[in-house]
Amino acid sequence: MSRILPRVVFGCLVLLSACGESSTSTPAEVPKAPSTLAELDKQILSDPGNAMFYAQRARFYQERDSIPKAFSDWFRAIQLDSTAAHYRVALGDLYYRKVDLAKAEAQFTKAISLAPDSATAWLRMAELQLVKREFQPAMQNANEALRLDQQNPRAYFLKGWIHQEAGDTALAISSYRTATERDKDYYEAYIALGLIHAAKGDPLAMQYYNSAVDLRPRSVEAWYDRGMFAQETGQDSIALACYSKIKEIDPANATAWYNTGYIYLEHLDRFAEARSEFSQAISLLPNYPQAYHNRGLAYELDNRLDSALYDYKKALELDPGYDLAAAGLGRLQAKGVRVMR
Repeated sequence: MSRILPRVVFGCLVLLSACGESSTSTPAEVPKAPSTLAELDKQILSDPGNAMFYAQRARFYQERDSIPKAFSDWFRAIQLDSTAAHYRVALGDLYYRKVDLAKAEAQFTKAISLAPDSATAWLRMAELQLVKREFQPAMQNANEALRLDQQNPRAYFLKGWIHQEAGDTALAISSYRTATERDKDYYEAYIALGLIHAAKGDPLAMQYYNSAVDLRPRSVEAWYDRGMFAQETGQDSIALACYSKIKEIDPANATAWYNTGYIYLEHLDRFAEARSEFSQAISLLPNYPQAYHNRGLAYELDNRLDSALYDYKKALELDPGYDLAAAGLGRLQAKGVRVMR
């Protein structure tokens, strides 16, 4: 009987802005702002011609997802000081966040023209080109950033990502490792290294995931990646501990419950416990056909065929092309269960 493998739903290398240096991080050029909106407003009222004050309020809005207000303040800051390259970078970051890549690129290009010695501007352009899969110019711009700042860990991280996307995992590993040498706390580089080594079944993956977990003990991503590698390499106790930690951090994480159920079902033959985990996953994510299928399988293996019938039908209702659920119904029919689809 075929059993559906857990879904991989985490991982760093999905959207660039989700990993590494945040597009909302405050560059050195912008001093620390007051902590409340009232203080920021008061500051602007005291000196409405000061571009820096608008930049500070723009970051305040941006960090709180008030994107239209953030745009308004960045425009005002640039209107007051059109030569500030870091304002252009910040506005480009905001366009990037809105997935308006053309406008983001225009701002990064302007930032480079205003401050060709800004490694940050070159790296932002490299990031955008990487997302567009323009690997050669992305690498050129990452190298330009390194020419300006040879110790920049972000540049090495981006080079690793470019190599990885281009299919050269050996060079990707080398660049990611260099990023961690330049910054021993580079969480995203450890995750990237873990993913590459995990894909090869290399035990080194666990070391990199351990480093990521040490750096961010409440990162669901790190615990999940560590758990998946353990699960796929026969380390069930470690995998279960990782999923248990995810449940503690994020009790509504349906995948952690599902994966726990999968181990009970697939590896340990603890069918009642598996059903309990799948049921919790379903309660959290009602449209979860894999959970229904695997719960049905756990019922079938315990010879509770009517319950298995319900779950296989529900899985097919949610996903009519779900071959494993259809096969389950076929098995039940062969066992004498009346199957009416």
